[in-house]
Amino acid sequence: MPTPRAVSMSIALTANHPFNGGLMVIPGSHRTFVPCVGETPVDHYRASLREQEIGVPGQAHLTRLAVEHGIDQFTGTAGSALLFDANLMHGSGNNITPFPRSNIFVVFNSVENTLVEPYAAPAPRPDFIAARWFARLSR
Repeated sequence: MPTPRAVSMSIALTANHPFNGGLMVIPGSHRTFVPCVGETPVDHYRASLREQEIGVPGQAHLTRLAVEHGIDQFTGTAGSALLFDANLMHGSGNNITPFPRSNIFVVFNSVENTLVEPYAAPAPRPDFIAARWFARLSR
């Protein structure tokens, strides 16, 4: 998107416990620019949905942000939701428990900030990951 100005929402479809790999966020991290290096490979979305290794901040940046702001975790029953600035540092670990963790992730963006051709990827993500359809909300 042309400007990094969107709101993300994670909705718990199953219970999110502290022990089943729930979403973690670093409060206040959206106020600090952190560079992410590396060229995005073709069809990177396939791997990045399982484990994000490219286009992520370095360990030193993450450590500094975590020490400065702390880390919070999104927990709650099915139907709970967390809304946050899309630039907030966020991520989740693997779920190694027998308890499921399923969430849906939605990003809200202004129609004045619609997606354009990617800056560092060879092609846009497929529509089921990043839809390019948009319309203004009306009453």
